[in-house]
Order: sequence, then C-alpha cells, then structure tokens
Amino acid sequence: MSEITLNPEQLKEILKSAIVELIRDNREEVSEFLAEIIEDIAMERAIAEGETTELVSRDSIFQLLEPKS
Repeated sequence: MSEITLNPEQLKEILKSAIVELIRDNREEVSEFLAEIIEDIAMERAIAEGETTELVSRDSIFQLLEPKS
C-alpha cells in the first residue's frame, strides 16, 4: 500500500470540500441540528437568568398563563 502525503493547505481544502458536501447533501439534518444547538443555548441562558431573579409563586405563573376573558 502506498503512502499519500498532503501539505496542510491541501488537507485544509479537502476538509472544506467534504464539509460543504456534507452540508449540501444533508441540508435538513444540518438545519435541525443547528436549531437544537440554538434552543439549548437559549435554555441555558434562561436558566442562568432565572437563577439570579426573584422567586415567584406557582399560582402567579399559572395566572399569567390563563386566557383573559
């Protein structure tokens, strides 16, 4: 078996091409994956913010969630 030698620039270009092809061929999966990452980051920030704010009662939260008549 022969050995293949690549310089760093060649390797960089091959990796770029592979990543672009992966994204292009799996657009929906990549979009879903990125959406999950964004949701996780938003949840993490909401939790961190919630840890530094004043506590409220369960009843007051449910009053806000009830439809107004």
